[in-house]
Amino acid sequence: MVDVENATHTEASENEVISRIYEVGYHVKHSVAEESVEKVVAEIRTVIEKVGGNFIAEGAPAMTRLAYDMESKEGDKRVSYDRAYFGWLKFEAPVSVVATLDEALKANSSILRHLTFQTVREETRARMKAPTLREVKRTDTIKSNPRRTDETSAPVSEVDLEKALSDITE
Repeated sequence: MVDVENATHTEASENEVISRIYEVGYHVKHSVAEESVEKVVAEIRTVIEKVGGNFIAEGAPAMTRLAYDMESKEGDKRVSYDRAYFGWLKFEAPVSVVATLDEALKANSSILRHLTFQTVREETRARMKAPTLREVKRTDTIKSNPRRTDETSAPVSEVDLEKALSDITE
């Protein structure tokens, strides 16, 4: 006897597309003109949209100094990069999008390096906390350092000054 309920449940789960939240971070080579960086990012967005991804957040690419030099093969020679445009995209997409996106980013000669990982929908960036300042009341007085003695200046004669300067310059 065939279990109709289980057969229906299995068929529905096979047809169901599992979506997850992903973030892709990328470095665009600094040799790409600043005006063309947005075109490179548009290509990444297009790949994600073609497979049914929905965008959640984005960090616009900005020029940054790399922690270490990265090499890239361009034609028959290797080129070293110490700077790149770094940006990121957070999106929701089917699980299958990761392999497609990875292949598209590897094929794009303007991308120096990329990383795609699963994340959460919520904002996860650390917030900068302003330093707490000590409040000073108007009635408070700033006390001087008791170890410091007030220095009094004595008049210096021209002869002593000339002698000190000649000793220094010799």
